[in-house]
Amino acid sequence: MFDKYNRNINYLRISVTDKCNLRCSYCMPIGGVNLISHKEILSFEEIYNVVSVGTKLGIDKVRITGGEPLVRKGIVELVGMLSSIPAITDLSMTTNGALLDRFSKPLAKAGLDRVNVSLDTMDASKFKEITRTGELSDTLKGIEAARNAGLYPIKVNCVVKESPLEPDALGVGRFCMEQGLQVRYIKEMDLGKGIFSKVIGGEGGDCIKCNRLRLTADGKIKPCLFSNLAYDIRELGTKDALSLAIGNKPESGSLNTENRFSNIGG
Repeated sequence: MFDKYNRNINYLRISVTDKCNLRCSYCMPIGGVNLISHKEILSFEEIYNVVSVGTKLGIDKVRITGGEPLVRKGIVELVGMLSSIPAITDLSMTTNGALLDRFSKPLAKAGLDRVNVSLDTMDASKFKEITRTGELSDTLKGIEAARNAGLYPIKVNCVVKESPLEPDALGVGRFCMEQGLQVRYIKEMDLGKGIFSKVIGGEGGDCIKCNRLRLTADGKIKPCLFSNLAYDIRELGTKDALSLAIGNKPESGSLNTENRFSNIGG
């Protein structure tokens, strides 16, 4: 389905949880965040229904996000449910990779096509500093497990301050070249201040070409990451919420004072 700026909206990013096993400094304050209550989180049946209805409006690409999606209990079951929808031609996941060593094979068997893995440095001590709780070795094992499971192509999301020429970014770039991975550089963003830019090596952040909607873990359809617009599937019904989001998708992002990256999925 085309929006009023003639963009074909065919991509739905689904945040399945606001919980995460890491505490990355650019995503979450050191004290953590107030989590959505369990009763507010969408059930797998509700998520399946949103995707099913979405396919009738042109959605054929789905990405599962979080928080960290692999901490959601039963995530493999959800992947299997979504992969059974014939109209979905691309089913992917964004993850920090820490649990991929355990989940890659079950995810691939359930029908997941590919993964994006967050990796900002190849320095183990710097990785611990950025993530506060993470181990670089876990993410590297996860990437290797994803490769062995056939979750390919593997794309690496590397957050930078300003440029891919920063030392940590250069290290990640060398690793990706050696391992045959695709790297995407994402400048640090600020939802509340409206600070964002085009992803280097990817398609994100390019408002002119944006084909995305987002579903938050508590059931809000958001037409733009950098906007407060949101349409509740439980209040409006799924079809109307999706249609309103497409019809009111802004020409470009501005700012978002209602969400955090931890609960909207980036």
